[in-house]
Amino acid sequence: MSDTQTDNQQNDSQNATQHVFEAEVAQLLNLVTHSLYSNSDIFVRELVSNASDACDKLRFEATSDDSLYEEDGELKVRIDVDTDAKTITFIDNGIGMSEADAIENLGTIAKSGTKAFLEQLSESQKQDGQLIGQFGVGFYSGFIVADTISVESRKAGEPADQGVRWISDGTGKFTTETITKDSRGTSITLHLKEEYTEGEDNYLDRNKIKSLVNKYSDHISLPIQMRKEVWQEDVKEEGDDSDTPVGGQMVVTDEWETINKASALWTRSSSEIEDEEYTEFYKNISYDFQDPLAWTHNRVEGRVQYTQLLYIPAKAPFDLYAREQQHGLKLYVKRVFIMDDAEQLLPMYLRFVKGVIDSADLPLNVSREILQESRDVKSIRDGNARRVLTLLASLANSEDADKQEKFKQFYSEFGDVIKEGLGEDMTNQARIAKLLRYATSTHEGLETGFEDYKARMKDGQKAIYYLTAENLAAAKNSPQLELFKKKGIEVILMTSRVDEWAMNFLHEFEGTPLQNIAKGAVDLGDLQDEAEKEEAKKAEENLKPVVDKLKTALGDRAKDVQVSTRLVDSPACLVVGEGELTPQMVQMLKQMGQEVPDIKPTLEVNPNHPLIQKLETSEQFDDLAQVIFDQALLADGGQLDDPAAYLKRVNELLLK
Repeated sequence: MSDTQTDNQQNDSQNATQHVFEAEVAQLLNLVTHSLYSNSDIFVRELVSNASDACDKLRFEATSDDSLYEEDGELKVRIDVDTDAKTITFIDNGIGMSEADAIENLGTIAKSGTKAFLEQLSESQKQDGQLIGQFGVGFYSGFIVADTISVESRKAGEPADQGVRWISDGTGKFTTETITKDSRGTSITLHLKEEYTEGEDNYLDRNKIKSLVNKYSDHISLPIQMRKEVWQEDVKEEGDDSDTPVGGQMVVTDEWETINKASALWTRSSSEIEDEEYTEFYKNISYDFQDPLAWTHNRVEGRVQYTQLLYIPAKAPFDLYAREQQHGLKLYVKRVFIMDDAEQLLPMYLRFVKGVIDSADLPLNVSREILQESRDVKSIRDGNARRVLTLLASLANSEDADKQEKFKQFYSEFGDVIKEGLGEDMTNQARIAKLLRYATSTHEGLETGFEDYKARMKDGQKAIYYLTAENLAAAKNSPQLELFKKKGIEVILMTSRVDEWAMNFLHEFEGTPLQNIAKGAVDLGDLQDEAEKEEAKKAEENLKPVVDKLKTALGDRAKDVQVSTRLVDSPACLVVGEGELTPQMVQMLKQMGQEVPDIKPTLEVNPNHPLIQKLETSEQFDDLAQVIFDQALLADGGQLDDPAAYLKRVNELLLK
């Protein structure tokens, strides 16, 4: 189709209807045309992938209605280059589109979260350009190289006169019209911009297109075809008896040839697959421009037989914590594509994993509801979880520096998500716990695991001590740490918002109990000598009048007031009982809009602190009691109910 024909069809066709792109699409197209993609070659991968998906969908639909094949059961993708018209066309004989489908699929972005996605793209176009494919809008990558795109399509099973032609120059509008199309499927014609018809970026160069298909799409199980070229010699004129060598040229024929391997990558033996092939396959199914960190490819035999090819991405997607977003693996049954985003094949805490599952046992008509209830699917999900955790453990425990670095990168991106598994996957809880890494009171960085901590425990230490806090600075300066610092006892510092929740489910590690030092009484066991215990008992007796007076002054703000054995430098701290919510957890639940039970903390006071020692004789006892409580609350990451009252008390005390 020439540019002139396109203009005529778009402007002069009597039955053409003009439409305006959805606002988000218009914004997206603006980003695309301003070099959203740093690599213009990527449009080949995107359009071939879309064509392959259309064929997969037809194959699936035809399992229950083989008339959809319309006596053309050989599914394929074709790429046709027209050097005269300066076009490149991607053709498939897949499921096709009706006019309504074309308007919906090419004129709108149905996926939720689009506005946030576009805002993020606007902030860093080059860096986040790979996200475009994750929203199923890779079609628009064609506008990087084309000033006009025309699409002709007919839905499988529909009459020939119910085809649709869709045309747009990517400036905010598109037209559709009904056409007659004898063959089902879709053809997408890119009318190339002048700069993409010559030099290194010449997409009219058939060899360039072949090399891009080999690079990006060689793994696709469908044949990808281009017109065959043959060498045609110059023919001498009759009677020419000279010895002049005969020349010739490559001539494009009407015969099509397959230019890819046309076999599903996961069906091949892993020993036959190069790392580059694995990497390009990952990029194709994930729409990620970066190489994956690691992958695992296995054929599982047993009561349930399936092939798994699972990838760990290098970077977290921007919607990782939007748990309502679709996630999951591509599901095939006996190499027939069934669905994208089969979330039932992975537990939620592994929602970042990408890949393919090809089952030999599931029915071809399997639905999401059947997946939810199937025992075979549960077996596959459990097997996938074990395989991913084993892969991560191999990185974490490797002596290879490159693998260790990959695990660090993984943990910085997905460590908080993995922690969700402590409460969601009790079967693999011990495996997950071995992967967790934290900073500690004696070691910087997220490099200490529970095994490392246990190896450094003091003689006589009976528990793994940890502290949760809003951030690392708050943890390091927490009053609860003072006694442990004094005695040189290492404490794990947990500073992620998910830690507080996750540790409700993990009570021990390989037989050693875990103890939150901000909950309950501090019992150092053999690490505390008899003299210290006796001194603490005497201090409690001496300070009893002050403690009783504090209970009265604080009223129902505190559950109790006690003499502390954990404080060294601070006058007071707040603690909660075992099984109760800490101030950080209360704050997090409130921010999530959840109702929180009214939990009163216990105020512990330091009998050796001058402020506490002078309390009994202070004329401002009640005000000091409130200020001490408020300061302990702030030090613990809590928020004051009445900041103005606190400031007023502090100012009055300063004046006096």
